[in-house]
Amino acid sequence: MAAFGLMGVAGALLLGTSPLAAKTPEQVAQSALRAAPVFDGHNDAPIQLRARYRNVIDGFDFTDTRDTADPGAPQGRAMHTDLARLRQGHVGAQFWSVFVSADLPEPQAVQATLEQIDVTKRLIARYPRDLQLALGARDVEQAMRQGRIASLMGMEGGHSIGSSLGVLRQMYALGVRYMTLTHAKNTPWADSATDAPQHGGLTDFGRTVVREMNRLGMLVDLAHVSEQTMLDTLEVARAPVIFSHSGARAVNGHARNVPDGVLEKLRANGGIVMVVALPAYVSEAARQWQAARAGEEARLKSLWQGQPDAVAAGLVAWDQAHPQPATTISDMADHIDHICTVAGIDHIGIGGDYDGMLSGPAGMEDVAGYPALFTELARRGYARADLEKIASGNILRVMRAAERYAAAHRGDPPYETLVPD
Repeated sequence: MAAFGLMGVAGALLLGTSPLAAKTPEQVAQSALRAAPVFDGHNDAPIQLRARYRNVIDGFDFTDTRDTADPGAPQGRAMHTDLARLRQGHVGAQFWSVFVSADLPEPQAVQATLEQIDVTKRLIARYPRDLQLALGARDVEQAMRQGRIASLMGMEGGHSIGSSLGVLRQMYALGVRYMTLTHAKNTPWADSATDAPQHGGLTDFGRTVVREMNRLGMLVDLAHVSEQTMLDTLEVARAPVIFSHSGARAVNGHARNVPDGVLEKLRANGGIVMVVALPAYVSEAARQWQAARAGEEARLKSLWQGQPDAVAAGLVAWDQAHPQPATTISDMADHIDHICTVAGIDHIGIGGDYDGMLSGPAGMEDVAGYPALFTELARRGYARADLEKIASGNILRVMRAAERYAAAHRGDPPYETLVPD
């Protein structure tokens, strides 16, 4: 073995390389993230402020939120996000989701979205040494250079504009830089991935929404929309689109994920899939487990009608007999591999969905875990330049392209189409 080792060293020297100089996957990942910090496409901390504190944040400490667990709250868990862990995770830019429930009637959704924009701006303003409001790619790059976390806002669901192009324009004026066309339910003009199809994709008004977003320079986000809505949007869009937090459907069959046919078209559009960390969208085993559990819950409710305690006890017994499969960092990396194969390295980003789920994969439970993902990618052979693209280079390219299109069409009149009654 000693002789073999000496021969290996000698061979390396003859080739002009030194085994002592070879970087480990951890070192490759760290060097990439120092050069190009993570630009995360989706974080739901603002809705946590609404749910936990009713947006009253005077006593809220965003420096460290690990003590925010509340057994009486709907989820009970502590928040996934704070300044300390964002730094630990090498997050240099963040799209904060100003999400509100798709169950709200549209007029109430508009008001609630305005309140989420307000609380997000107030949170950013409270931490000027760490956070900086960003309205474009140049702002993001400036914040990163100054060591601050560039903070942008994205609306998660077209219900937030109340089917009004005027409201869309005002949301842009307030600083919103992407809109997910739907959330879990259809809007009057676009089909969601998780609702019964109603429009066959985008309506004519929905196409106008996409055109107006392009004209403004607001990114069109296709996370949560149906496959036909994805395809319709790619036909209409003249600027790159994003999937702010989605996976590859070939790896995990959830309707929220992106099918290969769309990934193939994404290359021509120039858009990006920002890979999500939510286990049910990442691990096929976790998705199947959730479906089996939902089936068991339905069976128990049918058997024990009017007896919720019996249903709850039966579900506890089922959970004990069928533990949830673990979702791993490797599972998330599999989505990146697949998107790279089908769409290409230039069309991949990161969109964790932290604080919009119970937990991320094992080892990436919160926003501090991104270096572990990039280490896994380096272990799989991704070069530093590739990792820099995935971390933030690709989404910055997309933003610049959307901004160039808007600048070229600044003189175009606003669309004035009304949604049909």
